[in-house]
Amino acid sequence: MSTVTEQVIRKFESRMAMSADDRAQIAALPFKVRTIDASTYMLREGQRPTRCAFILDGLAYRQKLTPNGEREIVSILMPGEFVDLQNLFLDESDHDIQALTRLTLAEVPILALRQFIEACPAAGQALWIDALVEASIHREWLLNVGRRNARSRLAHLLCEFSVRFKKSTLGDAMAYELPMTQEQLGDALGLTPVHVNRVLKSLETDGLIARKKRQVSVTDWSRLRDAAEFNERYLHLGQIRT
Repeated sequence: MSTVTEQVIRKFESRMAMSADDRAQIAALPFKVRTIDASTYMLREGQRPTRCAFILDGLAYRQKLTPNGEREIVSILMPGEFVDLQNLFLDESDHDIQALTRLTLAEVPILALRQFIEACPAAGQALWIDALVEASIHREWLLNVGRRNARSRLAHLLCEFSVRFKKSTLGDAMAYELPMTQEQLGDALGLTPVHVNRVLKSLETDGLIARKKRQVSVTDWSRLRDAAEFNERYLHLGQIRT
C-alpha cells in the first residue's frame, strides 16, 4: 500500500471506522500527487473546480478579498486535511485557496470522489463529519475576530496551532514552526502587522511564549490558554464514529 493511500485511509479512519472493503475502495481512488510552491493559488474565487485535494505536506489558507483588495484569511489548512470538500457539490468556488508553504497534494477528480462516497456510506459520513468540524472552527474564528481583544485573539490562534500541529505531526504541542508573516497573522486576526508585532512581544515579555525566527515555543501553556480563553472543544478531536 502506498504512503499516499495510507495517509488518506488514516484520515477517513480518524472520523469513522472503516471496513476492509472500505479501505480497498479508498486505495482504488485515482489520486495524483502534485507539488506546488508557496504563494501558488490552488483555487480562485469564481473558478469551477474539477478535483479535490488532500494535503500530504505543507500548509495552505483560505482567503476572501474585498473589491479594493483587502484580505481576510479565514482558515489555515494542514497536512491530513481535505482542502475543498465543499466543491464536491457547489458549482464554483466562493473564495481563494493559496499555498502558505510549499505543498504536496494528493488530488482526486470530483466525479470519482462523488462516486466513491455513494458506494461507501461510511466514507461519506466521515467527510460529512470533517465538513462539520471545519464549520465549527470557522465559528470559533468568527468569535475570535469579532469579540476578543488583540492579545486574546493572537493567544487563541497560537493555542489552536499548538493542538492542530500536534495532531498533524507538524510539531510538538509546545514548540512548532509558524511560517506566517506578521502581515498574514494580521489578516487572520483583523489586526495590523504593527499591532501583531506588539502583541507577540508582549506575550514573549510576559513569559507565555518564546520565539526564535519562525519557531514558536509555548513556555507557559496554562497562562497562554487563560489569556486566549481557549477551549479545544470546537476542534472535536475525539469525533470518531463506529
